[in-house]
Amino acid sequence: MYVSLRQGAPAPGSDPAAAAPPASGRRVAPVVVTLGLVSLLTDISSESVAAILPLYLTVGLGVSTLAYGLIDAVYQGVSALVRIAAGWSADRSGHPKWVALIGYALSCVARVGFLLTTGVAAIAAVVAVDRVGKGIRSAPRDAMISAATAPQHTAYAFGVHRSLDTVGAVIGPVLAFAILWWIPDGYLAVMVVSLGFAVLGVVLLGLFVEDRPASAPARPSVPHGPRWRDVAAPGMVRLLVVAGVLGLLSVGDGFVYLALLERGGFAAHWFPLLYVGTSVAYLLLALPMGRLADRYGRARTLVLGHLALLAAYVAAGAPLAAAPGTLLALALLGIFYAATDGVLAAVAGRVVVPAVRASAIASAQTVVAVARMASSAGFGLLWFWLGPGTALLVVATALGAVLVPALLALAPLDREEAAR
Repeated sequence: MYVSLRQGAPAPGSDPAAAAPPASGRRVAPVVVTLGLVSLLTDISSESVAAILPLYLTVGLGVSTLAYGLIDAVYQGVSALVRIAAGWSADRSGHPKWVALIGYALSCVARVGFLLTTGVAAIAAVVAVDRVGKGIRSAPRDAMISAATAPQHTAYAFGVHRSLDTVGAVIGPVLAFAILWWIPDGYLAVMVVSLGFAVLGVVLLGLFVEDRPASAPARPSVPHGPRWRDVAAPGMVRLLVVAGVLGLLSVGDGFVYLALLERGGFAAHWFPLLYVGTSVAYLLLALPMGRLADRYGRARTLVLGHLALLAAYVAAGAPLAAAPGTLLALALLGIFYAATDGVLAAVAGRVVVPAVRASAIASAQTVVAVARMASSAGFGLLWFWLGPGTALLVVATALGAVLVPALLALAPLDREEAAR
């Protein structure tokens, strides 16, 4: 389904994507677009549910923000349990598509679970299954994107994929909003529609994405699994440490949106559209940020993107006028994700040798997921003690304190990439 990026057989141990520029000068292989469409359908499914979940739990079921923080911790971090194993399996087998397909299918099964559960504990369990599916699919899919793209266009290719993914993230909450507008308390209807889109995503991946380039020899599998000393390259270790620290200071979006709701200025039924505002900003900026990262440094862009997150916390936590503060916070969150989401995978995929690419991407994503899980649980407590505004400003201050050391730690990765 995607076109080989170079001519001739690869040298042993070489990176097929780095051997030559893409065919016909193409920056983005067709498989990247197809995987983006799979993610689009899957995100319509997942984000339609995610957009109503904070409101459903805190308003519909009346759970406390402390309890919501624990559920959000599951949402943010449980995927960490399987990310590295999934990346290792993709590297060892040489068949990343089939590993990814298992993850997409598991999330599809979780949609059925949402239809059958109502209690907080049961919903938390279904969320865990859904996030395990995400953890399985992410690294193999991102490894396929990285392998199909020439090094000089890696962040741009991830920007294309994330743009399509974000179209789904826009449609999902809008769909949830429309259903709830039409059917008050129509949470079940949202779950049914979500299941339909999840099934379409699994079918598209299974039938229309090839496991490897048709015009190039298959990358050999690693019979005994990836060598972890290759994953633990010095640059990769620095990336994992910095990503972990920044992840600890990344509060879940649901908390930011609940803080905006508590400050007032809009009715509760508009809550799903907050996700749309962030996603639209992300959609508009994913490709420009990808180009910027490829040109001026992916690691640098990854760290500086957290300035937008810091500003979003200030916009949501400071006593600003409701409407301008809300719009500013949503736009800043979109900038943050455009500068960091795909860029993290792009950096991790190029720091290590090709044989352990999926494992490296999975390791970076795992560290971030675990850190954000701890962040969500901790911020639930901070909210309980200090209130939303003060809690967000405390986290913003801590994030500002670590950005310069983080930038200095990762600067060598950009220099090494430029020297190759």
